[in-house]
Amino acid sequence: MRYIDLPENGGPENMQLVEGPSPQVEPGQVLIKVAAAGVNRPDIVQRAGFYPPPPGASPVLGLEVAGEVVAVGEDVRRWQAGDSVCALTNGGGYAELALAPEEQCLPIPKGLSVIEAAALPETFFTVWSNLIHRAKLEPGEVLLVHGGSSGIGTAAIQIARELGARVLVTAGSAEKCAACKDLGAERAINYREQDFVAAVMEYTDGKGADVILDMVGGDYVDRNIRAAAKDGRIVNIAYLNGAKVEVNMLPVMLKRLTLTGSTLRPQSPEVKAAIARDLEKRVWPLIEAGKIRPVMAATFALEDVADAHRLMESSDHIGKIVLTP
Repeated sequence: MRYIDLPENGGPENMQLVEGPSPQVEPGQVLIKVAAAGVNRPDIVQRAGFYPPPPGASPVLGLEVAGEVVAVGEDVRRWQAGDSVCALTNGGGYAELALAPEEQCLPIPKGLSVIEAAALPETFFTVWSNLIHRAKLEPGEVLLVHGGSSGIGTAAIQIARELGARVLVTAGSAEKCAACKDLGAERAINYREQDFVAAVMEYTDGKGADVILDMVGGDYVDRNIRAAAKDGRIVNIAYLNGAKVEVNMLPVMLKRLTLTGSTLRPQSPEVKAAIARDLEKRVWPLIEAGKIRPVMAATFALEDVADAHRLMESSDHIGKIVLTP
């Protein structure tokens, strides 16, 4: 098969399209002929050398795919050759063939193309686990999403909207803000022109945001604390502006805040399986009803993976970037 090799950590130019042996399916796994693979921020971090795959996982980049099952391992009950699936992989997505645990595979929602389906797993697993399992977002609460026009952000807006939350976002241009409002955000704050803390407090009549989903970090950590409501939950899923910060913890105590965060890839198969079951039960019907859809930014051929990564790093896109082997 063809796949993307990374002989040395570094820039996008270090990735190479090569040929090598196909992965061998093991018990509990399915082998997928990849029609499309999503590109995600963790791929960028792994390429740079700061997000190694967990023990036993493929070192090949790529955490989400969609395509056709071509083989199944022992003990696999739900899937068989010929089934169309999208899957959260533990690695290996940038390839013509990829392995995924049986319970991390989901049917492609009716009405979606295989390319759109490849934009779902990593993003929707991440959003659901952090907003629902960790932050316990409730109907009527105010959610602030940083990076609202990203793949994560566009998914979070739609999921939270359908759950009855009020969504505020930050984004870096008028075009991105407009796209977020089209998806259901009540207020889109251009962080280049306005202080998001002041905007959130003004919009909520001084109450603040009940839940904040942040992938920026850096100086946003302290600002999130100031923008949070009493009993608020602040969830970090990345630190694009740095993870080491100095924080005044007194407001955390006075507001009774919860500061938390997570990464998806190292979590146990059982946790990922539980997220998959939740998504299929509660989100997949909304996708099939046309109420939620992945927002697609661009599609690249597998051999053009460096250009896909450059677009991701530029943050000029709105929505998801996908590779098509």
